[in-house]
Amino acid sequence: MRVIAGSAKGRRLQGPDTSNTRPLTDRAKEALFSALGERVVGARVLDLYAGSGAIGIEALSRGAAQAVFVENGRKALDALRHNLTTVGFTNGIVVGQSVEAYVASALGVFDLVFCDPPWAMATNDVERVMEAVDRISGPGAEFIVQRRAPDREPAPPPGWRHVTTRRYGDGKICRYVKEPV
Repeated sequence: MRVIAGSAKGRRLQGPDTSNTRPLTDRAKEALFSALGERVVGARVLDLYAGSGAIGIEALSRGAAQAVFVENGRKALDALRHNLTTVGFTNGIVVGQSVEAYVASALGVFDLVFCDPPWAMATNDVERVMEAVDRISGPGAEFIVQRRAPDREPAPPPGWRHVTTRRYGDGKICRYVKEPV
């Protein structure tokens, strides 16, 4: 696992020693960030179910202003902290609590929200996370979720529009945009 582009390009990242975490492939990560383009530069990023932090770190490497990483697995938190230290990013904030608890109490507004929940998580539960994220997302914000390919796409809450779904191996990435008010 490595950083694909930007200021930390080529840096190797450590994955947690657990079977519950599956990193996004380099191919999928490259395609996602290519689609996001300049949208990442200056963005405030929220990385939910962050695991090793590879997605948020990629965003920071490509010019995001800040990334908040939410993860509650001990081994994943250790890998995440190690990776942030290794790449030298000081604009990454690690939150060691459940996604549901963080989103319910978070302050501020995020521009990009990456959500990579455990594949066993029900789509209805992912939809509840999307609804909660609405409160901390500004107009034009994007919500990007990775799911197993056979799972149904999460239905967006009111005010959000499904943009695209792309399949990569046994997973897929669904993108949503919050419509201007």
